[in-house]
Amino acid sequence: MSSAPRTVFIDVDGTILEHGAGVAPSTVVAIRAARANGHRVLLCTGRARGDIHPSVVEIGFDGGITNGGVTAEIDGETVVSRLMPAASVDRMVSAFERHGTHYFLQTDDEVFASAGMTALVRAHVRELQEKDAADGVVRAEDSLAGLANRTYRDVAAAPADEIAKSVFVSLEGDGLETLASDLGDEFHVVPGSIPLPGGSNGEICLRGTNKGSAIALVLDHLGVDAAEAIGIGDSWNDVEMFEVCGTSVAMGNALPELKAMADHVTTSIAEDGVWNAFRHLGLLTPR
Repeated sequence: MSSAPRTVFIDVDGTILEHGAGVAPSTVVAIRAARANGHRVLLCTGRARGDIHPSVVEIGFDGGITNGGVTAEIDGETVVSRLMPAASVDRMVSAFERHGTHYFLQTDDEVFASAGMTALVRAHVRELQEKDAADGVVRAEDSLAGLANRTYRDVAAAPADEIAKSVFVSLEGDGLETLASDLGDEFHVVPGSIPLPGGSNGEICLRGTNKGSAIALVLDHLGVDAAEAIGIGDSWNDVEMFEVCGTSVAMGNALPELKAMADHVTTSIAEDGVWNAFRHLGLLTPR
């Protein structure tokens, strides 16, 4: 029996792309098969559009929500764009500097880094490379070498009127709470999932801007009922996606709190989690 077409919103890091290991072949097969069967599949990521790994882009999608809900594109058309006002960016950056917090600023196309963040990334990558060498680990993709050699433009060069969101790392255990308290109700501050050392890390968008609010706007644009939408993810910035989509799927490697919210928990990213989720939802069966 054929099923009605579904609209799938799928996270990138920890869902499609495993840190340091690339994309599972089964994930590529699943996404392409679902689209061939008439379902829409859209990325839904905290990454900037220009910072999505080529191996993910090459899979092929019907559009995407990027920068944690700031921007959405459908078939090449921008349907959502909610950048931060320059005054808000200045207030956020001042808070970072005041608290000694390392940070990225993201536009739609580029990521800018504070000097401290660049140093932190490179030091962490060196530690991982040394550990891999000692353990005899060979990664499926040489992503660590790419990170070690990556050069970010300094935040001083970031255009203040084009900032979508920020990602930060605090060396203090209560750094996230301190920033959230300092910035108040103007911003949406959530815990992050980037694998960097430090006391705490997180992401910041304007209040009301998140994956869920962007999905609602995209569904309205498409004329699709939220009950027909599927959200698949693994971390804190996927909470609002789960609240909006009629069906929510947590990866096996997802945070326990997100698994508790999900309608279905699939296997981990290393165990063909996306393919198993698509199979469970009937997306791989021709309509």
